[in-house]
Amino acid sequence: MKTTFHLLALVLGFLAAACSSVNVEQREGTDFSQYRTFAWAETQVKTEGTANPLLRSPLAENTIKQAIESELVNRGIRPVETNPDFYVTTHLYIEEAERTVANPPGPSRFVNYPYLVRYRGVLLPVNYGFWYTPLNTGYRTETYKEGTLILDFIDAKTNNLVWRGSIADAVSNPARLGPEFAKAAREILDKFPVQERN
Repeated sequence: MKTTFHLLALVLGFLAAACSSVNVEQREGTDFSQYRTFAWAETQVKTEGTANPLLRSPLAENTIKQAIESELVNRGIRPVETNPDFYVTTHLYIEEAERTVANPPGPSRFVNYPYLVRYRGVLLPVNYGFWYTPLNTGYRTETYKEGTLILDFIDAKTNNLVWRGSIADAVSNPARLGPEFAKAAREILDKFPVQERN
């Protein structure tokens, strides 16, 4: 029983480590209840990762913006054209990353261990065999595409960055960047200080 519990804890630990997590920073002393309106601002930060045409897709950007707007409206914060309480801007990055993964186990094998038994003075050979699967033979490093989404909220009166949320995860399908980043945006905004209103 104890061994099963330890094994389960180990597996859950690996699963938790494999999941992406949201990182949040916020300016101390900020009263987020004062923010009722927002407007979009375009970031001027450019990196090699933003040169990819998939990242510059207006369709993907609209999908992400709609997801963010929907989450903010659910919190009573609406978009406006002029005089917003804060600006929202997004940063998208796709870059090569590395991770260490366990090698898959080898194929199952049948092992034969012959031994002798004595029965009424006669030696009898016994084939004691069983199937086994060898354990992992180590770890390897593999490269993959990692996507990062950053949401910045900037106070319109002071131009101070008051809240930043970010998430990084493997990009499984470049053609689905819009929906994948939209889902990531919702996960980020789950950590926003203003909760959804029912």
